[in-house]
Amino acid sequence: MLAAAQRLRRSSDFAAAVRGGRRAGRGALVVHLTLPGTPEAVDVAPKPARGGVEEDSAPVSRAGFVVSKAVGSAVVRNKVRRRLRHLVRERLAALPTGSTLVVRALPAAADATYQRLGVDLDAALGAARAGRGRRSR
Repeated sequence: MLAAAQRLRRSSDFAAAVRGGRRAGRGALVVHLTLPGTPEAVDVAPKPARGGVEEDSAPVSRAGFVVSKAVGSAVVRNKVRRRLRHLVRERLAALPTGSTLVVRALPAAADATYQRLGVDLDAALGAARAGRGRRSR
């Protein structure tokens, strides 16, 4: 399980990460990664919910998951989400502090094994971290 400070919960946080981050799709997953200090990075730092007080203001890497109904029934979606959460928890420390990661599961994730999801996640994270030059139009 990810710690509360490491989870994206608000729709605005997801939207900022998806709009401002680098996108890379591999296999059954698409990742949106926002790295700190990049020009497209948007401030999605956690704010206290419902009037709470932040005890630690240090930036932390955060992750969120999008598993739509196209993936399958509620049981299948929750299974995919649990697998992804476990895989991301192992890899979140390797990301730069202050990074924001959104992992979107495609319908193929319903039939993918845990190992396949891990390989796809590693490949997508590697591609998102490497980035690519701007396309010339």
